[in-house]
Amino acid sequence: MSKTNKIVLRIQSADGTKRVETEPSCTIKALYELVRGVCGFDSFEFALFRERNFTKEIVSSGSQEVKDIGLKHGDIVYLRLVDGPSTSKAAERSASVNSLASSHSSSLSNASFSREPTPSTSSKPSGAAAVSATESVLPEEDAVDLELSKCDGRIHRNRDEKLCRHNLKGCCVHCSALEPWDENYLKEQKIKHFSFHSYLKKLTSGAARGKFVALEDLNCKIKSGCRDHPPWPKGICSKCQPSAITLNRQTYRHVDNVMFENTGIVERFLNYWRTTGHQRIGFLFGKYEIHPDVPLGIRARVAAIYEPPQESNRDSIRLLDDPHDADVDELARQLGLQRVGWIFTDLLSENLSSGTVKHVRNIKTHFLTAQECILAGHLQNKYPNRCKASSNGYFGSKFVTVCVTGDEKKQVHMEGYAVSAQCMALVRDNCLIPTKDAPELGYIRESSGKQYVPDVYYKVSGT
Repeated sequence: MSKTNKIVLRIQSADGTKRVETEPSCTIKALYELVRGVCGFDSFEFALFRERNFTKEIVSSGSQEVKDIGLKHGDIVYLRLVDGPSTSKAAERSASVNSLASSHSSSLSNASFSREPTPSTSSKPSGAAAVSATESVLPEEDAVDLELSKCDGRIHRNRDEKLCRHNLKGCCVHCSALEPWDENYLKEQKIKHFSFHSYLKKLTSGAARGKFVALEDLNCKIKSGCRDHPPWPKGICSKCQPSAITLNRQTYRHVDNVMFENTGIVERFLNYWRTTGHQRIGFLFGKYEIHPDVPLGIRARVAAIYEPPQESNRDSIRLLDDPHDADVDELARQLGLQRVGWIFTDLLSENLSSGTVKHVRNIKTHFLTAQECILAGHLQNKYPNRCKASSNGYFGSKFVTVCVTGDEKKQVHMEGYAVSAQCMALVRDNCLIPTKDAPELGYIRESSGKQYVPDVYYKVSGT
């Protein structure tokens, strides 16, 4: 074959871009062998993709040719390392799931909320990690996510009688629809964070229309497989070293509101504290639905609270192994419910006759302790959010935290929270631990011979 029939493909990976010269009639299997030789790999522990966000995998085949999959001269092929040889979408998916499951396992032995964590990679109604190795597609998103992805979320405004100079059918800057992430509108409506789907719309609103958008979870561990030096602690380089982390306020949230279907659900949960004076933990079962008060928002509707086996006193709670955990999830699934969060009490009586409680959580003390943030991060990692914009099918979590405590008027009050993706990553990779003397402060582990911990920075506001 003449040289003019040969084509050059660009192979882009984390180490840079390399070029491979091949022919349109070359098989995909032979293409994998060329890439392995050019990149200097000892094995086929990598996969090739057509898209930057690692979708549309190029499956190794001895019968399919380069021209059959539409590759032309000058095209870019994206390379990603996997745990084992990837010759099909099913194998690549299985490797990603196994890696995710192992990274979601973290220890909480230092926290007063002690429970052996169980790896999970799915937020299905049962809460169990049951992704088959034969699956070749990403997990299906929740029904509310599928519904919101079809909405544009634009905020429509009526014609302003004072500022608009056009007729009823016209439109101007004073009455045109606003984007769901418009800061001025959110500030007027006293919405602190825009919704996750508004965040996705913002990412895909540019000229590229989200072509290069790929949501990836933060990684706090050393990348394995670096051949330039001995493994840690004998060596480390910029290619395998995780980046330093600067703690920032997360601009979006996955769930915008938590609503209980009736007051009896909470009253039954609080009866234990009213009777014994001991604190209590429960898991929230319900559904996710569209929240009408926030553009493209999601609301968690709670239908039941399940109280697992636990030991508690006035100041602490210890979760015990639950032999009925799987049965509860299966029963909830048959009822059309799923785990949407967890709830705990922090109530101290002040005056029994008037029924008031102490106001201990505020801006001068803390809203959540480090132990509670770590447990929240562990649970959010256990029940991740299914997202098609992520390469592994999961990003963030819709699992909420509800704290029952005293408010400024010394009445029983509930507040909803969720930790950020940065906190989830620090908890998942076992970098964050609580402190003994200051419950509001967390401590970042020091690097040791067994674990490298990246530097974590934070900014102090002068106001």
